[in-house]
Parts: sequence; C-alpha cells; structure tokens
Amino acid sequence: MTRVHGEAPAGLLEAFWAYERALMSDDLAELDRLFADAPDTLRGAAAGLLVGHDEISRFRGGRGGAPRRTILEVHVRPTGPDHALVVATTRLERGGHGLQTQVWRSGPQGWKVVAAHVSVPAPAHDPRIWRVVGDPLVRSLGDGSLDGETVAVKDLFAVEGQPIGAGNPAWLEAAPAEAEHAPTVRALLDSGASVRGIARTDEFAYSLAGTNAHHGTPPNGAAPRRLSGGSTSGPASAVALGHATIGLGTDTGGSIRVPAAYQGLFGLRTTHGAVTVGGVLPLAPSFDTVGWLTREAELLERVGRVLLPTRAVAPPQDLVVVPSLLALAEPDVETAVERFAAEAGARSQEWDLTDLPAWREAFRVLQASEAWRAHGTWLATRLDTLGPDVRGRFEAASAITPEEADTARDQVAAARRVIRDFVGDRAVLLPSASSVAPRIGDDVGRVRDATMLLTCLAGIAGLPALSIPTTTGEGLPAGVCVVAAPGRDLDLLALAARDDRLRR
Repeated sequence: MTRVHGEAPAGLLEAFWAYERALMSDDLAELDRLFADAPDTLRGAAAGLLVGHDEISRFRGGRGGAPRRTILEVHVRPTGPDHALVVATTRLERGGHGLQTQVWRSGPQGWKVVAAHVSVPAPAHDPRIWRVVGDPLVRSLGDGSLDGETVAVKDLFAVEGQPIGAGNPAWLEAAPAEAEHAPTVRALLDSGASVRGIARTDEFAYSLAGTNAHHGTPPNGAAPRRLSGGSTSGPASAVALGHATIGLGTDTGGSIRVPAAYQGLFGLRTTHGAVTVGGVLPLAPSFDTVGWLTREAELLERVGRVLLPTRAVAPPQDLVVVPSLLALAEPDVETAVERFAAEAGARSQEWDLTDLPAWREAFRVLQASEAWRAHGTWLATRLDTLGPDVRGRFEAASAITPEEADTARDQVAAARRVIRDFVGDRAVLLPSASSVAPRIGDDVGRVRDATMLLTCLAGIAGLPALSIPTTTGEGLPAGVCVVAAPGRDLDLLALAARDDRLRR
C-alpha cells in the first residue's frame, strides 16, 4: 500500500495516479496530456534538462518506455491556490530506489505537470559505454608522464587476456583472448596510465554516428539525448562523462574527429603510419590511423609525446580557413568555426574544390573494398549478425569489383597529391563535422554524407587532423578541425595546448 503524506487538493492525486499508469504503460498521448503544453515546461534527470512540452514529448517517444517501478510514498505540499509540489519515492524493478519530484498546476483542463525531476540510481556498469570495465581493468606497468591517467580503449585494440569484440556479439563470441597488448596500449601502460576498460565501438568501426544495434547508443556527455558520434563512441563518452581521462581509438573516415566535435573534446587523428596499428583490428588499411581524445589539450599533447615519434616542435604560424569548406557545415557550426578562426588570426584562402565530391566517392569505394577484403570472408555468411546500417555498407562493399577498387585507388592517389600541395606548410581550419550532434532517432544519412565531405580530406591525404572544441550560439558542442602536413602531429598538439592555455 502506497503511503500518502499531506493534504492533496481536489483532483491532484487522481491526476498523479493517471500519470503513473500512463508512464508504466508507455501511453504517450496520456503523458502528453498530463504535462503542461507550454514552451517552458521542464523535465530534468541525470542525463540533462528538457525544456518545452514538444522536447519532452520527443524524448518520451524515442526512449521505449520508462523503467518499471513501484510507488512507495507520496508527499504532497500545496504551494499556492493552484500549485502543488508532489515528491514520490520509488522502488525500481531492476533494483534500487528512485525519487520523482513534480510541480503541478491546476487550470481549466485540470491538473498538469509544469516541472519534473526524476532521480534513479545509475547502473554500475553502463553497457552502452563499456564492454568490460575494472578498477582498473589493467594496472599501469611503469612510471612516467601519464602517471594517474586512465584509458578507455576502443574495442578494436588488443588488450592482453581479452578478446577483441569489434562491437559485434557474434565476432566477440568467436574471438580468442589476445596474447599481448597492442603496442599503443603497452606504451600508455609503460608511461604510467592504467586501462579503465574496453569501450564500445560502432560495429567494425564502420560508422560515424555512434549507434550500435546490439548495445545501444553511448550517452553524449556534453549534449544529452544527442548522438555520441562514432566509431570511437564508447571511449569518447567515457572521457566526456569523466569515467576515463584518455580515450584511445581509431580514425579512418572521421571516427576521432566526429565524436570529439559532438562531445566537446580534443581529439587527434594522427598522420597515416605515424603510430603503429599493430594489434588493432583493421577496417581500411589505406586510411586507418590511431587517435585519442581528452578533455584538455595539455593531456592530449602528453599522450602524443608518448605515442608519436620524437621531433622538434614548431606550431604552425600560417592559419587559413577555406570559405567553400565552411559552407559545407550547417549555419550554426559555420558561424562557430568562423568565430574561432577570426580569434585565432586565420586568413581566408580560396581553394577550387570542384572535385571534392568525386574524391569523397573514391574514398568511399576504396574504403569499402578494403573493409570487405578485411572482413568479407567471415561476414559472407553472417551479415544477419550486423545492425541494418552497417550491414547495408558491407553488402554494398561486397559488390565492388577489383577494377572499381583499382580506379578508386588511382583517384585517391591523385587527390592526395592535390590536397597535400594545398596544405603545404600551412594549417587549414575547417569544421570537424558538418553539424552539431543529431538527436537520437534522427535520420543521420544526410549528416553523414555532408560530414564525410569534410573528414575525407585528411583521410585521403593521410594528414594529421586535430579537433578543437568550440560551441555554437545555442551552446551546443562543435569542433574546429586543424589539418597540417604529414608528420606535424606534435606541432598541432603544441598549437592546441598553447591556445587552450590562452583561452582559459
């Protein structure tokens, strides 16, 4: 029996229990009716604040129902002639207790919720972020510049004693335990860092959204209820949420830069071949690179000094921004990057990018051909184990002929020369992604295509690309990408660390 404390105004408890029944049955229409239809209606939770009836309704429609629970106690406190505060304690079916606080207002259509806050215990292990996690999972193997840092390792890297899961349960089930750490993992451990855990990835790293049909979408630590960005989605979420300080991942077509932009992180895609990909499950070897994400530029640079070849550092002095590349982004992101470029003293530089769509298509074809070469033998009879988006890409990849792949390879080589000639000794600023993080449930096909026009440039040319966090006018995370010549990774990291110190 639920205990009710306090004197409830007429009709309030009936409305409260109607809301509870609608919540447990996922009756979206009734839930919408019982929340005030106003632009200032509020609903808050650990994941963030929703403002406005329409935003709240949108969230409910995409979550698939609320956790099952039982109301234990209800406390009612009238706060005026037509307002009342209701606080309810709950017992969750999955275990643990929760708290629900609501402000109700009485009007011509009865009692309506005008503000609500829900508190439930967070799971000890969020399976959207982690495949396996420890305290730590692997302890440091030495002392050095990364003492005390913790690493979320993308589920493509070999971690001794653990299988590589690649974001796909069928692959994980058949995968053997790794006999030794990938060289990059070992280098971080030797420098004092520990491995917090193995973090989720989009299946076989063949996506930019961050979604996974088997494990869900890792939460976006900077923009709740928006996509995390992929395929280094789990490590990015772990870093943004403070579960780890370093996210170790890969970038083939933007898989470091996009999650960095979506979640307000610093992220580096390294020069192709500058950091070994030994012990890393491949996607497309012509483009695969190692990268990492952090919340601070200084730590990003420290990781670079561990993993990158030692060399003298000379931060780029000539910064340029290309108007035709800015125009590929949504207006809010374009404005944010323009503002950043102006503050950084970048000058405008025109570039004839008539061939960019053809370059992007050549990149897509060659990437797909290599992805099928890497995984086609295993996937040929197991495509049904993949989520719809990734399955569609592998099915298309399986149809690419050797002749088409050879043509694409020649086109990529020609484009590489053009891009490297333009970059020269300069640093080119462009959007890291074409938009802010889409809302979970949005159609991301158009966003992916637009973003790939931007991210493919560094991929095709094998260049280092650094994503620096900025914000739009509405306060949403976005990324400024700085691209430089091959081997200038440490120069970019020094530039970011210097500018970050100046901005603080």
